[in-house]
Amino acid sequence: MEIFYYMVFGALAAVVAGLELSKSNKDRINTSSAFNSFKNNYLLVYSLMMAGDWLQGPYVYYLYSTYGFGKGPEESMFTYCITYILSCVTKHSPQYKVLMIGRVLGGIATSLLFSAFESWLVAEHFKRGFDTQWLSLTFSKAIFLGNGLVAILSGLFGNTLVDSLNLGPVSPFDAAAVFLAIGMAIILSSWTENYGDPSENKNLLTQFKGAAVAIASDEKIALLGAIQSLFEGSMYTFVFLWTPALSPNDEDIPHGFIFATFMLASMLGSSIAARLLARNAVKVESYMQIVFVISSASLLLPILTNFFVPPPVVKGGGISFAGCLQLLGFCAFEACVGIFWPSIMKMRSQYIPEEARSTIMNFFRIPLNIFVCIVLYNVSAFPMTFMFGMCSIFLFVASILQRRLSAIGDKPKTEEWMLKDKSSEAEPLNA
Repeated sequence: MEIFYYMVFGALAAVVAGLELSKSNKDRINTSSAFNSFKNNYLLVYSLMMAGDWLQGPYVYYLYSTYGFGKGPEESMFTYCITYILSCVTKHSPQYKVLMIGRVLGGIATSLLFSAFESWLVAEHFKRGFDTQWLSLTFSKAIFLGNGLVAILSGLFGNTLVDSLNLGPVSPFDAAAVFLAIGMAIILSSWTENYGDPSENKNLLTQFKGAAVAIASDEKIALLGAIQSLFEGSMYTFVFLWTPALSPNDEDIPHGFIFATFMLASMLGSSIAARLLARNAVKVESYMQIVFVISSASLLLPILTNFFVPPPVVKGGGISFAGCLQLLGFCAFEACVGIFWPSIMKMRSQYIPEEARSTIMNFFRIPLNIFVCIVLYNVSAFPMTFMFGMCSIFLFVASILQRRLSAIGDKPKTEEWMLKDKSSEAEPLNA
């Protein structure tokens, strides 16, 4: 069955290459040399950070299983590097409590990765007086490199460390720590600290109170946050489930190569999203309903194969026929992930006020992280079909909420919650 992996990878690579080569150059943006230098520096650091993150992805469950746990469970950016390096170090311990501490540290680091770096980029971009349109160019390049190419190379590199060089499942975590340390050194030597607008600085409690008011006052923000939490919750749970799903009888599967294939499928989704977002006639709220339904259906495959495809009798060996079907379904899910990220960024720019965006989205990540921790801690108490079924239901609910968001999307912008707040202050005068 080894040829199957290469066939899937090759087919996805051909489709992605075809989509990228068929793009026209009419949307090319002319930028300054100063901006190009700034952009390239950011992309270098972001790629190193993502390499440190992606190297670990394919081997989290595999490493835990080798320890005998089976299915069980400038400041912010500097903190990200240190936290993730410490998370990598904990992987050398076979003790479950230490591994869970590392998982918590990894979760904290991931939250910083998806907030601190973006916040620094936006603030520094405008601080240096660059054109607003150029910011989208940096974001698109960061997604293509960090979430696509670097992810694929990280998967292949991890596969080489574990399978070709026989350095063990902890070796990708050690390599990740090296990349994170290099990135931290570049940050300390070339990145300037920025604090945003001093007049806008508020303490953490005030920021979260403002986020709560915005969510309670604007249904669109509440819907968008719930949609993102449901999708990310399913996605993070999937990270732990795909390995045992593809090798339920200890089949010998190339984790790093499969991970690289998933990332190639995600790149395919990103290419599709770029074309969809470029068409003004296509509403992101409309096509995302379809994306969520497809992603929900793709995670039902492990349940269907469990009922209709007989499992192999002999342990070990290559991937089974059921595993091949599931791998194709998982690639479809990863393509949906690739469409999701740029699309959710587009919707955030439409519905969430810029000055409160980071706080509002982190507000929704609190219950998300709690949920993921609870699921991973109790995963051994439930059959895998239950876990995939739960994720599928979450994604289907996300499609329903997306439909509601599409229905009310043309209503006044999210700034209306501020107007309501001001009008409420004037009510006592009319009493």
